[in-house]
Amino acid sequence: MYCQRLAVPLSRAIIARATLQTESALAARCLHTSVVRKDIDSAAKYIGAGAATVGVAGSGAGIGNVFGALVIGYARNPGLKQLFSYAILVFALSEAMGLFCLTMGFMILFAL
Repeated sequence: MYCQRLAVPLSRAIIARATLQTESALAARCLHTSVVRKDIDSAAKYIGAGAATVGVAGSGAGIGNVFGALVIGYARNPGLKQLFSYAILVFALSEAMGLFCLTMGFMILFAL
């Protein structure tokens, strides 16, 4: 009978000590992961901004193709005056897509 009365407070003390250690370990882990998470978020932001600006290179290649085709088209048929207006339209659309990509890169870097 006396052993049971002594064992109950002892077991409660052991359980309380174990939960206190577990809570302090969880608190330390939360503080550690917040710093790592900030680093991972920052790295993801830079990777996303870099990936978004790759479209600018595609825009440059598209503009080069358009004006290369314009030169070839004028060489084959110099009488086509409509060809230049189509080339300017495609140039504007390609340049706009490049600017949209660049804008998205800046938005990822500075707005988020």
